[in-house]
Amino acid sequence: MTAEPYRFGSGLLTDLYELAMAAGYVETGFEANATFEMIVRSLPERRNFLIAAGLDQALHFLENLRFSAAEIDYLRGLPVFQHISARFFDYLAGFRFQGEVWAMPEGTTFFPGEPILRVTAAVGEAQVAETALLAILHFQTMIASKAARIVSAAAGKRVVEFGSRRAHGVEAGIFAARASYLAGCSGTSNSYAGFHFGIPVFGTQAHSWIMAHEHEDEAFRKFVDVFHGETTLLVDTYDVRAAIERLIHSGCKPRGVRLDSGDLVADSIWARQKLDDAGWTDVRVFASGDLDEDRIASLLAAGAKIEAFGVGTALVVSADAPALGMIYKLVELERRGEVRFPAKFSESKLTYPGRKQVFRSAPAEGTFNGDLIALEAEAQDFAPGFAPLLRPVMRDGKRLAIVPRGKEALSDARERCGREISSLPPELRSLSHVRVPYPVRYSAKLDDLLAQESRRLGIEPDEVSRARGHV
Repeated sequence: MTAEPYRFGSGLLTDLYELAMAAGYVETGFEANATFEMIVRSLPERRNFLIAAGLDQALHFLENLRFSAAEIDYLRGLPVFQHISARFFDYLAGFRFQGEVWAMPEGTTFFPGEPILRVTAAVGEAQVAETALLAILHFQTMIASKAARIVSAAAGKRVVEFGSRRAHGVEAGIFAARASYLAGCSGTSNSYAGFHFGIPVFGTQAHSWIMAHEHEDEAFRKFVDVFHGETTLLVDTYDVRAAIERLIHSGCKPRGVRLDSGDLVADSIWARQKLDDAGWTDVRVFASGDLDEDRIASLLAAGAKIEAFGVGTALVVSADAPALGMIYKLVELERRGEVRFPAKFSESKLTYPGRKQVFRSAPAEGTFNGDLIALEAEAQDFAPGFAPLLRPVMRDGKRLAIVPRGKEALSDARERCGREISSLPPELRSLSHVRVPYPVRYSAKLDDLLAQESRRLGIEPDEVSRARGHV
């Protein structure tokens, strides 16, 4: 057995009910092409926009989606499948994702109701992929959206992601580093993320380095000697001001000093003045310790002299909004030459039918004006000023050649994210929740299709209106 906890392309990276439905499709001979769309129902309380992230990993998952012989044997032994014929297990043995995917490029800003991913495939293929696609895109989107707020609060100062040890698992730490860098952080403390994604890595030392030495001066001197001054020293193990005084007196000049506790405003102002008086104007003051966007904004507003911030727990778990209402819903089904447009009408959970595109009113230079969610076929109905956000990224189960991967994908997404955020209306970039949200509307033809589906199902107009009131 492999020492790894799982295989990234494993077909078992799904919920059991996805496999049960796939078995149902095979056993009943239900063959159809299905289109599913991924959306976020609503913004968390303190978010004015979200940032699409995780597409590179989602496509990698689809490219490698397989069921091994051992995994199929495991499924055969489950009680739920005891009466399922060999046809289903043969289907799993040859399982490959062979569908088509459209998506918003990573780094794109988006809003509730807008599909960020659209999958069209044989219904069983699209169904089995649901759980992993949601998990991958949900996590990185959530972290990137949090990181963007923190970077904004830092007002041009560097932000380094420091949270791997507090992430919900080793893998979460790696992808939190990726999503944070995508959204504007300067780097990460996670060495694997640096190696795998080319993200700049940063680190100082722990308090244990200082405590392991008999004297703080000795700990500082040895560290600076080893790294030839290319390091940041942690100065709050015992007494911040005494430590800096001793550093200056000894001539043991580091690249920076790090404050991890205490009165960060007063200590940073004092430290900056002392360092400048000593002629150490190029020695930076770095701060960490339970920081988030609100505390960073407060520190800077109070006059703190801090050049860079290390942010850990609040970022890698998105502490104030640790989940998004992201869903993956069936919107179109083609079977035996007939096309249906399914929709969900339950109160607070309505979904619009039909294969959609998001059109953004975006001047060549300037601020985004608003978005229109419309049927894909409506593209020709809009003026050139409306740019479609969903792009083809996979066909016949293979990533298109124009779609970057790995380090190139991350670099491309980071650049796009910076452009996108700078093009948002200024009030949306505020840390406060805006009273008037970014304008997003549905096209008349999409509303007509919704009404058509409601009539087919015999749902009364007032019920549709109640459900729409929550969209």
